[in-house]
Amino acid sequence: MSQPERLPGTPEFRIRLPKDAGEARGHLLTELGDSATHKFLLLEGSAVVAEPWPGLGEHARRLRAELRANGGFAADPDRPGAPMRWVATRDIECNSSSAAAALVYGYSASGPESWRTAEGHPLADYLSTGWRPPRKAWLVRGSNVSGHNLVRELWLKEGFVSLAAAHLPPVEEPDPNKSTLRRFVEEGYEGAASYSQKRGLVDELHAFLTQMRLGDTVATIGDGRLHIGRITGEAAQTSSPGGLSNLRRTATWLPQSHAYEELPEEVQQKLSVQHDVVDLTGVLEALDGLTGRPERTAQAATGDAGDSPTEERPMQRELSLPHITEGLAADLLVHDRSWLEELRELLVDESQLVFYGPPGTGKTFLAMKLAEHFGGGPEHVKIVQFHPSYAYEDFFEGFRPVEDPETREVAFRLTAGPLRELADLAAREGNRHIPHFLIIDEINRANLAKVFGELYFLLEYRTKSVRLTYSGDDFALPPNLFVIGTMNTADRSIALVDAAMRRRFAFVELSPRAEPTAGLLARWLKRDGRDPEPARLLDALNALIDDADFAIGPSYLMKPGVYRDGGLERTWRTKILPLLEEHHYGEGLDVAARYGLDSLREQQP
Repeated sequence: MSQPERLPGTPEFRIRLPKDAGEARGHLLTELGDSATHKFLLLEGSAVVAEPWPGLGEHARRLRAELRANGGFAADPDRPGAPMRWVATRDIECNSSSAAAALVYGYSASGPESWRTAEGHPLADYLSTGWRPPRKAWLVRGSNVSGHNLVRELWLKEGFVSLAAAHLPPVEEPDPNKSTLRRFVEEGYEGAASYSQKRGLVDELHAFLTQMRLGDTVATIGDGRLHIGRITGEAAQTSSPGGLSNLRRTATWLPQSHAYEELPEEVQQKLSVQHDVVDLTGVLEALDGLTGRPERTAQAATGDAGDSPTEERPMQRELSLPHITEGLAADLLVHDRSWLEELRELLVDESQLVFYGPPGTGKTFLAMKLAEHFGGGPEHVKIVQFHPSYAYEDFFEGFRPVEDPETREVAFRLTAGPLRELADLAAREGNRHIPHFLIIDEINRANLAKVFGELYFLLEYRTKSVRLTYSGDDFALPPNLFVIGTMNTADRSIALVDAAMRRRFAFVELSPRAEPTAGLLARWLKRDGRDPEPARLLDALNALIDDADFAIGPSYLMKPGVYRDGGLERTWRTKILPLLEEHHYGEGLDVAARYGLDSLREQQP
């Protein structure tokens, strides 16, 4: 029986078992398995987790049992009595690298990501490109290549797009994988680029040589304008003056260009990513909207007459916030609908606002009602509450300890916080026209610079992206993500909010001394047919309070318990007077005598 043939140019791969229980080793084979991916040889002596997880597939579970029964897996002779692992007693041919990983781990896992070289590079780097969408879109930068504007000087005139790959050795493979390109870059750019630059160059070369295909959309920025075209040729290496454009693809550029400031916001966000080659497939529909129907752009590249030019392209759904309805205004007991419309305009213009005021003024309630109205329901609204120990890792993303439910082992994993989860949901295909809202209750109780980190920048510059601290992703806040904060001025004065926060949010006061909050309790009592006395007492109370930040909001008296027998007196004694005692702490003031119900009633005409 012939020995399985190792895939040329690939190294040995490894998986390290948890709790320092050894490692498994193996390599790719030339022969393809049933799933049309390369088979994998698990090498003799490899360590294997003994107990499979409950979720392991039936086929892998049966294969592990058969190998254990026929001696392919045996107890580790070097670790007698240790039930943690088995060891492979012979080479075992697996249908794929993922099948081999399942044998090793005892649970389903991605082979291309699980198997690593001794240097830590994933097996995926050694595989040819798999399936990709029929048409993709790419940004290739060329307006400042060693001080030269190649977009103006060469690309548009001569019909191509290029990368400066002066140190890249000849690449003869039609679809080189990342491993091959990494080797070329390491050899050619030794001493000419840092490790970070080399890593970025490998990704850009892989996209240009392998991911980019004939018919793909290509875009570039030159002199403040976006130029869009179509890739018409395979990648070719050539000599060029100064080595500025050694790697080229022919392209047909459309005559019309577009001013950067007039581009859709989602396109501007993608264009702000700081790489020479950027995948724009996520905004392909928006790019097609700039040039007309996709077929029309294809005709420019291929000369095909195609369909009738009179055929209309379906209208794209656009992001908008619904107007305020009479029903919503009535539900909120806001007698002036224009005040609510102004809130809508502020969100349209600023994307972020803060409701601030004393306790009990309905800040959180109003925020939730508006978010659900504008977003079309609670499924597009997420609420978080800040506190003094809240941090960036809680809010956006960070490494957190996660316990495995089966083994009880704890490992640190990069975990998304509420803002990242909502942003990813809002940016998902099909959701980009739907408003999504993040409500931050008590926004001033946390250290905002610590919580927001680099996201502070994105709150002001929604069309830009930044490199994230933990994941290293290029991230932008989607335009359909809105933020509403609430701020209790009795807890911490608004004067303590820094200038950066003020610049990024619109601030709207909810005060018991001004509409629509001032008359809210009276309108609520009238609607429910109740005695208006509590509204008069609340107005009299607030007239006696000198500090507006400590005025008492109407929501304290808008609960059913207040209107049971003795409820008003009980609420006044246990909810309202303690707040005022804290406000006047150390002053020697008889709070009950000044603000008590009996005193206020005596003052009523």
